Amino acid sequence: MHKNEFIRQVARESGLPQATVAQVLGAAVRVVARALVAGQKVVWTGFGTFEVRRRSARQGINPQTRQRIIIGATRTPGFTASSTFKNRVVGPAGPARKARAGAREELEETGR
Repeated sequence: MHKNEFIRQVARESGLPQATVAQVLGAAVRVVARALVAGQKVVWTGFGTFEVRRRSARQGINPQTRQRIIIGATRTPGFTASSTFKNRVVGPAGPARKARAGAREELEETGR
């Protein structure tokens, strides 16, 4: 779904004019961006968390020359969906998803 369709659907569901919804959406994106620039997390309960993620420097390969290059460390915006939102999209966690979550927790506890 593209932005314009999203605005149309929100306007239809909320009963607000499309122009108002577009303004609110634009303001929300600007507020999130400013918070991330300032180093803050933005947590929308029931939806997810926006945060800046740091990527370490790493080796890469220039696809044109095939030479190894160093890609510098960088920061990038990231989003993690809340469990409430995930459950609305994919349904409650089944055995496979619970097993993956348990394995992730175990790795975090052991520090690997």
